[in-house]
Amino acid sequence: MSLLAFDPTREPLHNTTDNPAEHAPLLPHHETYGSLTDAVCSIVEKPGPTRAWYIAFGVSLVLALMFVLLIVHMIVSGIGVLGNNNPVAWGFPIVNFVFWVGIGHAGTLISAILFLFRQRWRTSINRFAEAMTIFAVVCAGIFPAIHVGRIWVVYWLFPLPNQMQMWPNFRSPLLWDVFAVSTYFSVSAMFWYMGMVPDIATLRDRARTRLRATIYGVLALGWNGSQRHWHRFEVAYLLLAALATPLVLSVHSVVSFDFAVSQLPGWHTTVLPPYFVAGAIFSGFAMVVTLLVPCRQFFGLRHVISMRVLENMNKIILATAFMVGYAYVTEIFIAAYGGHEIETFTFLNRAFGPSWWAFWIMFTCNVIVPQVFWFKRMRTNLLVMFVVAILVNVGMWFERYVIVITSLSRDFLPSSWGQFAPTWVDFGMMLGSFGLFFTLFLLFLRFLPMVAMAEVKCVMPPARRAQGVARDGHAREFDAEVHP
Repeated sequence: MSLLAFDPTREPLHNTTDNPAEHAPLLPHHETYGSLTDAVCSIVEKPGPTRAWYIAFGVSLVLALMFVLLIVHMIVSGIGVLGNNNPVAWGFPIVNFVFWVGIGHAGTLISAILFLFRQRWRTSINRFAEAMTIFAVVCAGIFPAIHVGRIWVVYWLFPLPNQMQMWPNFRSPLLWDVFAVSTYFSVSAMFWYMGMVPDIATLRDRARTRLRATIYGVLALGWNGSQRHWHRFEVAYLLLAALATPLVLSVHSVVSFDFAVSQLPGWHTTVLPPYFVAGAIFSGFAMVVTLLVPCRQFFGLRHVISMRVLENMNKIILATAFMVGYAYVTEIFIAAYGGHEIETFTFLNRAFGPSWWAFWIMFTCNVIVPQVFWFKRMRTNLLVMFVVAILVNVGMWFERYVIVITSLSRDFLPSSWGQFAPTWVDFGMMLGSFGLFFTLFLLFLRFLPMVAMAEVKCVMPPARRAQGVARDGHAREFDAEVHP
């Protein structure tokens, strides 16, 4: 499908409203329990995926296999196949690590924080965002392991008993990363899986083959839709949301400590933790929009994921763009106001030094481009939001590049300066990580429900809850237990 498929004129106009005191409906009034279940489950229940899915999966799988081969090549040949040098000992792997960890923040924010604040518009996209979080953290966790060079001793990072009686330095921020990222992944995975249990039970009950019924039956954990099960489910989901909420703020703050606790100019600043958190939410929401717009079109879910949901996400992107831009200006102001010559030079070097192009790509994509979302016509135009989201992700990758590379290449002593030049292995690993991400994501779209049906049913118009229930036994149980 070409970009012409994103023509905004094809959107039903009743999904938007010009009155700020009124909210557009989250779902069309003709939507019922049965039609919602059929729309979501039909994506998984098709005998075979579409040709477009096969093409996308094939390309992604090739890139993922290339990623694996390049990792093997780096282990066999040594870390010298990368562009890392002295003084730029941290190169593309750390840039990619911080980028992917940031991408994973939108899922937990949408699922946990917005759930606690009872934001009903999140229900149609939270499953989608949660899956993106899991796969992004998987991609992120690979890079610190391979970046150590001697990957066969990577277990030294963990406080595990070993024959050499070696223990990691608990004061090292690199160890803080291990605990923060592993905790974030564990809680996010449990939160994602717990929310899917009622919907997996629906797939189990609708399965047409013994194999699918067995697999979904095991994953459904014996769910039968009883009042007892719903009560346990809601309590567990609420507890996991409460656990996941502080992780949104803590994980990327800990990642920023890798830089902030050092003495390097450009890194040694207290603005990095809130700056990194805002940037993570910024890039995470942009990635959700990047993936959501084509999936919404290709899988026929325009009536489930309304324009109001996309517009709210674009508003968050605009708000976080201001936070990120404010952090950029604050860094420059503090460097100049502090009167520290080396710190001032560092930020001038970022904007006008050898890597000036990276800085201005970052600033343009992250601060200037999202300003188009001030206009409602732009916030509700699928082509515009898709392009802006891609540019935001490009800008956020370059932000990590600017922070890591430019600060290391220009240290305190001019005699130790050195320019970074990435190799084909660096670029291959970066593309390969995207291949791994999209491979996992496409498998999720094919075999698991991409929309949280049980949660969306809670926000349906009350007058429509009883219609179409005859085709959906799970909906009848849900309606009886949750809406007695």
